[in-house]
Amino acid sequence: MRPTLSVAALAVAASIGVSAQSVVRTADPIKRGMKLTDFPRTIKVADNVYTYEDFHAGDEKFTTTNMFVVTDQGVLVADGQGSVPETKGFVDAIAKITTQPIKYVVICSDHGDHTAGNAAFPTGVTYIIHPTSKAILDRAEAARAGRGGGGWKLPNDVMLVSDRRSLKLGAESIDILFLGRAHTGGDLSVSLPRHKILFLSETFLNRVFPAMRSAYPTEWLKALDRAEAMKADVYIPGHGFTESGPVSKEELREYHKAMEAVIAEATRLHKAGLSADDAIKQANFGRYSEWTLSKSQGSIAIRKVYEELDGTLK
Repeated sequence: MRPTLSVAALAVAASIGVSAQSVVRTADPIKRGMKLTDFPRTIKVADNVYTYEDFHAGDEKFTTTNMFVVTDQGVLVADGQGSVPETKGFVDAIAKITTQPIKYVVICSDHGDHTAGNAAFPTGVTYIIHPTSKAILDRAEAARAGRGGGGWKLPNDVMLVSDRRSLKLGAESIDILFLGRAHTGGDLSVSLPRHKILFLSETFLNRVFPAMRSAYPTEWLKALDRAEAMKADVYIPGHGFTESGPVSKEELREYHKAMEAVIAEATRLHKAGLSADDAIKQANFGRYSEWTLSKSQGSIAIRKVYEELDGTLK
């Protein structure tokens, strides 16, 4: 029996024009059968919920994915893009959908590929951020100022979320959640209970090799446990394509398996007494070695797991 698709899942499938059976499971747009000129693109996930996908900077092509929620009282945005021109493109794409103003911007990931373009958001928006991420961005701004540099500065008046915060925007109830330290120390997710949609930002990298330069490996697994326990109909990643409901759930589970496999391989090599350098040379990630960014991120993941095992991870 084929699974019944939710309204949100059907909307995604219709917007991207594919069935679950025809989806090529990859973060690479060319392997997926797309053209680079197909991006950036806006995808309708539900009646008033959209994602926006543009390319992450770098040699390997994969998407940085944002979400926005449209209501009759304004728009909530989850994450930005990696430069001012790219985020301006995102803001312009929102304006093609609605004339409502952007009221909230949730900084789900404090990394530059999600925040470096925030100057393109309108002045007066309320930023929502985890205290750890706020401290990171404040330190980065102080360092830039010390070097005489400019750039976007996080306003002093922000909404801090260290665990959970619910807000109402128009008719939409929105939950801002901290599911635990994962890709960063302050990962936030955005839940839309009415639609059963969960935007996970960089807690979920769809077919992108687990990137761990600032990660907390075993805590990341627990965050994924919590995400799956929420039983959303659609899970939206911070990198990689927006999927229809059933595919999104399968890909979140596959990403969870990838995390487990990478941690297990690093742990095996650590227990064998190998140095991190030797472990990097011998590591075998199996089918996950074919994922986007595996060549650049595999060694970083080994070192981060070693830090955790050695008790030096801060």
